Amino acid sequence: MSVNITALRSDQIYRSIMQAAPAEKIELYRQEMLSPFMAKWNIQHIPFRSQEPGGFDVITMNNWMNITPGAITSDIDEPLTAISSDVFWQQCQEAVETSLGAFIKDGVTLNVSDYLFTILLGDPDSPVLQINEGISGDGGIPGYIIANLVPNAYTLPRIPSVLAHECNHNVRYQHIRWNPEITLGEMIVSEGLAENFATSLYGEDLLGPWVTKTDMNTLNTIIKPKFKDQLEVSGLDQIHPYLYGDELANLQNFTPVGVPYAAGYTCGYHLVRYYLNKTGQPITEATITPASVILAETKDFWHEETIFHY
Repeated sequence: MSVNITALRSDQIYRSIMQAAPAEKIELYRQEMLSPFMAKWNIQHIPFRSQEPGGFDVITMNNWMNITPGAITSDIDEPLTAISSDVFWQQCQEAVETSLGAFIKDGVTLNVSDYLFTILLGDPDSPVLQINEGISGDGGIPGYIIANLVPNAYTLPRIPSVLAHECNHNVRYQHIRWNPEITLGEMIVSEGLAENFATSLYGEDLLGPWVTKTDMNTLNTIIKPKFKDQLEVSGLDQIHPYLYGDELANLQNFTPVGVPYAAGYTCGYHLVRYYLNKTGQPITEATITPASVILAETKDFWHEETIFHY
């Protein structure tokens, strides 16, 4: 089984936009940076171009976390330089190759053969990205992977791990059918699988902030009691507050449910870790296992104290 992995060299696109007239930057960004991901936007029902001025579209979505097209000037020279070397892009390419290769090696069928990835420069002033310590990713649509970062000593070493996390989502949703009524149980399992997969390749030292910012006492006394009876909750407006926590719920105009940042990610990471230790199943095989199976095997997780420390 072979796969084709293509990097969209965002650094080259940023430099091209930097030279463009201000009035041309938005459309150039839309066409050069975002149109290669058109199939992804269509699947997610995100308009490529709003039908009305100021309406929601791919540019609006980009601007939540990433540097806006209008801000692509010489002012971004320093972060742009950090993602401009061939070495950096080779490292990213190898992370995607290694991640997908791990599944192929273990006999997991990849139904998608062509993969496109890129790295976007995050906006340091974005509240969403600030909560995530300047790094994030998007890989739920098979064949498409995006990582977002504000380049610094913390985020740059984590890019391979973030790409591995997103590759895991990419493979899972080639086998598990996504639907709008997806449950909280599926989402925490999915995030837990992705982060356990990333650490299996790159180690616990590169765990994402969505896990490390929560201590075990908070997991055991606040998160697990809140989650254990809510696993069948469905609908993104109901799931997101549990998954992302109160701070992001407030930013996204959802109703907070009394849990800390990335509660669902932390809970999912430890739940899947518990499952893997209990069953001995390889993480690659677990990745394509239905959440119902994983949750059925981990009923004791909700009643036992988690004592793992990073």
